[in-house]
Amino acid sequence: MKLQRKNRVRALAVGALAVSGALALTACGSDDASGSSGSGTSAKPASIKCEGKGKLLASGSSAQKNAMDVWVQNYSGVCKDTEINYQDPGSGAGITTFLQGQTAFAGSDSPLKPEEVEKSKKVCKDGGQAINLPMVGGPIAIGYHVPGVENLVLDAPTLAKIFDSEITNWNDAEIKKLNPDAKLPDLKIQAFHRSDDSGTTDNLTKYLKGAAPDAWKHEPAKTWAGKGGQAASGSSGLAAQVKQNAGAISYFELSYATAGKISTVKLNTGAKEPVEANVDNASKAIAEAKQVGKGNDLALKLNYTTKAEGAYPLTLVTYEIACDKGNKAETLAATKSFLTYTASADGQNALKALGYAPIPTEIVE
Repeated sequence: MKLQRKNRVRALAVGALAVSGALALTACGSDDASGSSGSGTSAKPASIKCEGKGKLLASGSSAQKNAMDVWVQNYSGVCKDTEINYQDPGSGAGITTFLQGQTAFAGSDSPLKPEEVEKSKKVCKDGGQAINLPMVGGPIAIGYHVPGVENLVLDAPTLAKIFDSEITNWNDAEIKKLNPDAKLPDLKIQAFHRSDDSGTTDNLTKYLKGAAPDAWKHEPAKTWAGKGGQAASGSSGLAAQVKQNAGAISYFELSYATAGKISTVKLNTGAKEPVEANVDNASKAIAEAKQVGKGNDLALKLNYTTKAEGAYPLTLVTYEIACDKGNKAETLAATKSFLTYTASADGQNALKALGYAPIPTEIVE
């Protein structure tokens, strides 16, 4: 078991060094495989080395929007000649925009599909293609609003039935069994899901399918496939609905629960104690991930069925998606400079207070 864990961490570390060293992104017609904007000299706050000028457009994951806001603020405070504009319409929309050549990179909570990699070859010139660069991980919180219930425990099968409209009331017998001491009200469950294509949805449904295949019959996808429920746009939209509606339950990145002071579910994973959604517990689960991408592609496969003590398996890893070569020359330098900062120890450490799980120390180093 220890050997397997070491091999997983080693695989992650080898891959992530390609991210946090000098990002090997190249421009159209460029023979430079390393560029001039590697980790470089640590100057000014946050070890940022400015390269490139002008506007850098990016879009995608709403789950990483709070992280991106901090990164952009820190970077722009040092690099006055670069304006970074990150929009958060969701992972699906961000990937579509990137594949249309409208942005320098995309943010996604799930790696590219093979057909998307194939499409990227039209945008990434000189034989290049899009690659997945993991930048930050974190727990997907299950936020709920049930008056009088402060410590709610659910497991994967129960969650699957709630989000598929099989369990529709908070005093259902299956919920009572998991919460024998709670005063569960006779209250209708209002389950909210994303209306837009979402990497967070993809990760939630991968967890439900992996940990409760008998209860969740749908295939994992960015587009919601569960029965019934109500929809809202973006992680912020889901968090707002939970906060406003008694009986509501939904899923979003932990920082939205923290900011909105929304109660979150503890997961019964089969470990001795139910596991809380927090940064450290998510990191324990992410440490069990395996690298499944090839070469410079650092896509990871998470272990959704871990029973390790204190490991919170409902996690996501946010990727930045860029061309390995064939990037647009006018945005290449700034893209490499910015992503090198986000992958650095300084960039990662800026996120923990927001409820994100930084890439493990072994990888950053």
